[in-house]
Amino acid sequence: MSIRVLLADDQALLRMGFRMVLDAEEDLLVVGEAADGHAAVTMTSTLLPDVVLMDVRMPRMNGIEATEQIVAAHPACRVLILTTFDLDEYAFAGLRAGASGFLLKDTPPAALVAAIRTVASGDAVVSPRVTRRMLELFGTRLPAPSATTDDGALATLTAREREVLGLVAEGLSNGEIAERLVVSEATVKTHVGKVLAKLGLRDRVQAVILAYDTGLVRPR
Repeated sequence: MSIRVLLADDQALLRMGFRMVLDAEEDLLVVGEAADGHAAVTMTSTLLPDVVLMDVRMPRMNGIEATEQIVAAHPACRVLILTTFDLDEYAFAGLRAGASGFLLKDTPPAALVAAIRTVASGDAVVSPRVTRRMLELFGTRLPAPSATTDDGALATLTAREREVLGLVAEGLSNGEIAERLVVSEATVKTHVGKVLAKLGLRDRVQAVILAYDTGLVRPR
């Protein structure tokens, strides 16, 4: 079955470029194009795409607001944030709004295709390197923990699972965590999966945000 993709960007030439790349893949299907955030929200409701490629800065409604509305109304739909600038603060806000990934607009075609497939499968596409840099830049500006994300949210985790969550929040990959804890990478993957399941999280991005919100990890 094809992965249904909606393109949301106010620049027609960029949408054309993305469409050309995606149309060349047998398992990807571009179902529509939105020129602003409001249209992206409306078209998501009617076309039900699996993945939305979402620009940050758009007229009428920006990509952050659109992402929040789409994720709230369609939990199964994944949003990939697109930005021109590396570590754009608005892109980080998009991840907090529920997006499953962060991509630069100059991402190579093969990486873009791989990212779409990754988020469609339920994972996130923010690399450990980018996670670390984003938290270094914006971690001190994270909002205070909300009443619904206190330490009680972590009570169901074992000591090892809390440790793994902390290392994920520091931006370590599964391989790096395995090396740190002297266990196999498969074991780490199992722990990460259990953490996400117990906390009701969709991916590593949400896990990182919750770890900071609850105070399990603090920005350096």
